[in-house]
Amino acid sequence: MFRIPYYGTGHYMRTIAQDDLKAKLDRNEDIRLCCTLSKIQFNAMHIPGSIHVDSPEAAMKQLKFDDEIIVYCSDVNCASSQLAYRLLIESGYKNVRRYEGGLADWQAAGYPLEGSSVS
Repeated sequence: MFRIPYYGTGHYMRTIAQDDLKAKLDRNEDIRLCCTLSKIQFNAMHIPGSIHVDSPEAAMKQLKFDDEIIVYCSDVNCASSQLAYRLLIESGYKNVRRYEGGLADWQAAGYPLEGSSVS
């Protein structure tokens, strides 16, 4: 796990590496994998098993405070999952990590994807 400074809070953003996420999915672990892109982008492409969370309201409806939550978006530079991470932590969720490579990293590895843009 890499430790990325999470400015403004005195904390570090917790992340998960691609191989660790893949292993969790392969073992069918009880995680909440959250795609933080728009609904259109989610419908076009997402990691299998993902749920769509693009607002604090959507998160509150779908996530419990004790869930193991992993957020992701398109790639390492995408701010969507960074913002979601921050909002979840500030809302009291304790077990949150960011898969910073996102869809680009997952697709580059040749791992499965779902959605209308996936052939």
